[in-house]
Amino acid sequence: MTHKVLVADDEPNIVVSLEYLLRREGYEVLLAADGDEALATLRRERPALVLLDVMMPGRTGFEVCQEVRADPELEGVRILMLTAKGRDTDISKGLALGADGYMTKPFSTRELVQKVAEMVGRPS
Repeated sequence: MTHKVLVADDEPNIVVSLEYLLRREGYEVLLAADGDEALATLRRERPALVLLDVMMPGRTGFEVCQEVRADPELEGVRILMLTAKGRDTDISKGLALGADGYMTKPFSTRELVQKVAEMVGRPS
């Protein structure tokens, strides 16, 4: 079974590298460049996991996370915050809003691949 993973980030270089990395690992990759597009894609495609940047145009990653957790239709979606905002208060906020995990940029691609596999329930 191919798992769908949504990459929600407004930084093109990050999006390109994540898309390549995840496709190479066998995931179906969906893309969103801002918070509003991320929510629309989540509702339409129902991915297993969203890699969610905090600082995006429109709705922030924190707002998207909060909205996903408030929507019973999106209950099964796992959220991994993937952001440069790495202060303890940011991490606490993301997890308090319902994120399943939090990784800061820059990140190790090996660690990210392992974390994604773990979060979608796939052996790495």
